[in-house]
Amino acid sequence: MKQKDFIEIHDFTAREVMSIFKLARLIKAKPRKFRDALKGQTLAMIFEKSSTRTRVSFEVGMFQLGGHALFLSARDIQLGRGEPIADTAKVLSRYVDGIMARTFAHKTVTDLAENAAVPVINGLTDLSHPCQVMADYFTAWEKLRKLKGKKIAWVGDGNNMAHSLMFGAPKVGMNIVVATPQGYEPNPQVVAQATADAKAAGTKITVTHSIEEAVDDADIIETDVWASMGQEEESEKRRHDFAGWQVDKRVMSLARKNAIFMHCLPAHRGEEVAAEVIDGKQSVIFDEAENRLHVQKAIMVMLMKGRKRSK
Repeated sequence: MKQKDFIEIHDFTAREVMSIFKLARLIKAKPRKFRDALKGQTLAMIFEKSSTRTRVSFEVGMFQLGGHALFLSARDIQLGRGEPIADTAKVLSRYVDGIMARTFAHKTVTDLAENAAVPVINGLTDLSHPCQVMADYFTAWEKLRKLKGKKIAWVGDGNNMAHSLMFGAPKVGMNIVVATPQGYEPNPQVVAQATADAKAAGTKITVTHSIEEAVDDADIIETDVWASMGQEEESEKRRHDFAGWQVDKRVMSLARKNAIFMHCLPAHRGEEVAAEVIDGKQSVIFDEAENRLHVQKAIMVMLMKGRKRSK
C-alpha cells in the first residue's frame, strides 16, 4: 500500500480499499494463518477518548497477529501537555512499530502522522471515524454481496461518522444521502472533497433535511447518538432539535424491503433508534462491531508488516 498512515478513507484509492476488504475477509476466514503476521511488533494506542470497541478490537487484533498493544491514556503520557505532539511522535517512533490514536482534535492525529516514522492509524477524531466506517462498508459488502450502485442513507447529526461515510461511499461505488436537522449539516469542506471524489467515481452525494428523501429506496440506513462524546452539555438542546429524527419501523419501511440497519454503537434505544429496529431482523450491528476486529487487523498488516522503523 502506498500510504504510510491510515488517517482518512479519502486518502485511499478504490482499489486499495477493496484490497483491505479482501485481506480482512481472508483474516476473518483463516485467522490462524496470520497469527505471526506482526510477531514481535508493538502498537502504541493513545486514548484521549475512552472506548469499548476501539480499545478491545485493536488490542485483541494485535495479540491475534502475534504482536503487543500498549494502552496509553491521556493521563499516562504528556501528549500536548507540556510536550509538543511532534516530540511525542518522534519518541514513540523509537520504541514502537505503529501508533493508533483516538483523539478529540483531528490535528492531533495528522500532527502525529506528519512527525512519526512509523504508521499512524486514526482510531477516531471529532472530524472522522474511518476504521468504523471501513468496518461498516465491509459488513455491507458481506451482506449485500455487491456495493456498486447501492444507496446508503445517513439519518442524524452531520458528525465524524457522516464525514467518513461520505468519503467511503465513492470508494466502494455507492451513492449516499446524508439527512440532518437544520443546523447539524456535515462539514462543508468534507462535503466538497467527498463530492469531488463522487464525481470522479460516477457516484452521487446528497445532503438534505428530509428523512424521507434520504431513506427512500435505500439499501442501508445508518444513524448515531444525537450527542457524541464531548457534547454532553448539549444533550438537552440536541434532544429537542432531533425530535422526530428517530429511525423507527416507519422510517425502515420507506427503504428497500431487504435494507439493513447499522449503528456504530453505543446506542440509545428510544432516542435515535427504536428498540424494535436495532434489535430487529434487519439490524446488523453486532456483525458490524465484530468486523472492526477483522478490518483493523487487515489495516495493521498492510501498514506494518515488513515496514522497518526509520529515524
